[in-house]
Amino acid sequence: MTFQKLREEIINCRICPRLVRFRENVPIRACTTPHCGWRKPVPGFGDEKACLLIIGLAPSVEGANRTGRIFTGDASSDFLIKNLYLAKFANQPTSESSYDHLRLEGCYLTAAVKCVPPKHRPSPIERERCSHYLQKELSLLKNLKCVLVLGQIALSAYKEYLKDRGLDVRQVKFAHGARYEWKDEPSLFVSYHPSPQNTNTGVLTEKSFQKLLAECQIYTAPGLK
Repeated sequence: MTFQKLREEIINCRICPRLVRFRENVPIRACTTPHCGWRKPVPGFGDEKACLLIIGLAPSVEGANRTGRIFTGDASSDFLIKNLYLAKFANQPTSESSYDHLRLEGCYLTAAVKCVPPKHRPSPIERERCSHYLQKELSLLKNLKCVLVLGQIALSAYKEYLKDRGLDVRQVKFAHGARYEWKDEPSLFVSYHPSPQNTNTGVLTEKSFQKLLAECQIYTAPGLK
């Protein structure tokens, strides 16, 4: 399996009828850039030799389901990419279209669920069906030292992956800023999701998110862990 083969497999997926209907019919605003009006599953994006993996929930209606690239074209991506730029994981502070020359350095972005779900709520069976794509991404990311999960669903998806590898995750709870360690596994950091619901209300601030990214930078520095 290669990243390109996995990308093709994800893009062509039609396993979940509810998600297929929703992604293909939900209204989105018009735009003129290539891939606008994507309406397909969205694969991961970033540095294939990344030391840091960031896992979100799923594509959003006006974000990746419209633009074709994860964390692109919506308010959540505005917050995330700006902060990745400040932390030197991105070459620019904006992510507006899949043709905007954004490049990630040492970082890879993906989502627990690859299709946009109604009301941001994939069902348990949809999450389970999609889990093998995250597992394949993790198997391809050979240099990971740190995983940052954004929100409860992303944490649950990564916990299932760890459980399948035989690790004890009973102590892992959702709490912003939490860190967990296992032998021979990437360090796990937990954050609120950078949705407007969290960023506009001060639940998640740039200061607190930058603190998390700074800790991730320590773990991904050459020669450490």
